[in-house]
Amino acid sequence: MKTDSLVRLLAGFMNLLGLALAHFVSPWWLLLCAFVGVNLIQSVFTGFCPPTLLLEKLGWVDENRVIHWGGFRSAKS
Repeated sequence: MKTDSLVRLLAGFMNLLGLALAHFVSPWWLLLCAFVGVNLIQSVFTGFCPPTLLLEKLGWVDENRVIHWGGFRSAKS
């Protein structure tokens, strides 16, 4: 999975979660949806995205922006 796909998946999930919580718990949860939207917009202009930054720091993203869950595994000879 590429990092772009993960970001879209995570943003969609968080928006649906915020909508469900707003419906069942409190309308204040709509702020979560607004935060996700603003974060997506700022990431387009700045290139800074917290989920991909975390994956890069863990060493799970290669040079082609493909995620390797759990990190890279060394090839056995």
